[in-house]
Amino acid sequence: MLHSIPTDRLEPELGAWADEMSKAVSACVHCGFCLPTCPTYAELGEEMDSPRGRIVLMKGALEGELEAEQVAPHVDACLGCVACVTACPSGVRYGELVTPFRQWLETRRRRPLLQRGWRWLLSRTMPHPRRFAALLAAGAPLRAVRRLLPAQLRAALELLPDRRSGAAARHALPLAAAGPPTRGSVALLRGCVQTVLAPELEHTTLEVLRAFGYAVEIPPDQGCCGGLALHSGDLAQARALARRNLAAFDRDLDAVASNAAGCGSALREAATLFSGTGDEDRARRLAGRAKDVSSLLAEALPAAFPEGLPPLAAILRAAYHDPCHLLHAQGERDAPRALLRSIPGLELLEPEESELCCGSAGTYNLEQPHLADRLGERKARNLLATGAQVVVTGNLGCSMQIRRHTARLGRPLEVLHTVEVVALALSGRERWVGSPAADR
Repeated sequence: MLHSIPTDRLEPELGAWADEMSKAVSACVHCGFCLPTCPTYAELGEEMDSPRGRIVLMKGALEGELEAEQVAPHVDACLGCVACVTACPSGVRYGELVTPFRQWLETRRRRPLLQRGWRWLLSRTMPHPRRFAALLAAGAPLRAVRRLLPAQLRAALELLPDRRSGAAARHALPLAAAGPPTRGSVALLRGCVQTVLAPELEHTTLEVLRAFGYAVEIPPDQGCCGGLALHSGDLAQARALARRNLAAFDRDLDAVASNAAGCGSALREAATLFSGTGDEDRARRLAGRAKDVSSLLAEALPAAFPEGLPPLAAILRAAYHDPCHLLHAQGERDAPRALLRSIPGLELLEPEESELCCGSAGTYNLEQPHLADRLGERKARNLLATGAQVVVTGNLGCSMQIRRHTARLGRPLEVLHTVEVVALALSGRERWVGSPAADR
């Protein structure tokens, strides 16, 4: 067992997080249960690129025994998927160590100029839909010459959907009119990047929740969840962005729903984000009401559809991909599967290494493109091996990563959100409107 770090070393900068960081360090018994579930260890096989190895490195840096620049490459390589937390028998809260450590680290390192500029551009555009849409429009002409560009910019351009493809031009399916609400009131978190890249998903989520008996509203004054900034080590920006939501969702609600695993996880981290501040109470209320849309639908299913969901118009073989921030960060494994298994005509398939991250991880595939590509190909091969016609998941970043890497392997798979598959059943359509499968 590692000795804890004296909190007086941490409190001046990390405040209320200092105690949790110290606990995380001391709880690690170096057992190695985390190793098989860590994507970077699976790919690199290096102890310093495993959770227990990083804990040792972070402890050494915090105690002044290691230089920040020695530790930084290994912490940068961490996806923040927290699969290690799921596997840990000792209850090490790794996420509550690595997230504040990244903030501590950013004040002590000197990134190259190009890297600093790239991170600044992402942080100032992605949380703001209008800016992000403008950036996409400006970057579109560069797609033709992307092979000549630096790896990080090339990765960003390759992840963008082709506006001529069906996957980027999908339309929400028309559903039958919902009856009066019977399940309670829900507010829907819109997200940032998703409203630009997959705008139809918001409407689909809204209509499906209503079909299941929820009264749903979309507060207009909400904003970015702050997740991308938080996990990039920018605590100040994360709080500034997330603070809008403390007011937007501080109303008489039964739940705050998210259809993006990363955003939902950030909502549930709100209490930690604002720990020790005057906003902590409101943050705890928000975190306590945050739920993934699949969880809300699974809860309402027996009452809303006592005889089960309508059957699909045609048999569909679907592989389910667990988003890390749904499976590991939110601990939600059963709800999406129960929901999908309730649809007659859907054959649910489980890929090998389902617990491993696909390599998307927020901005990870834009900052660590080479390792993200290795993980993306690994995930794509496992999904293709199931023989599935489509992949189902609950996070936009995962969808884009999987589409990209199955296409690279010459066997492109359409990827649907869990609520889109439910919408297929409710609409009676054979395929999703605008998807590649719909054109065959």
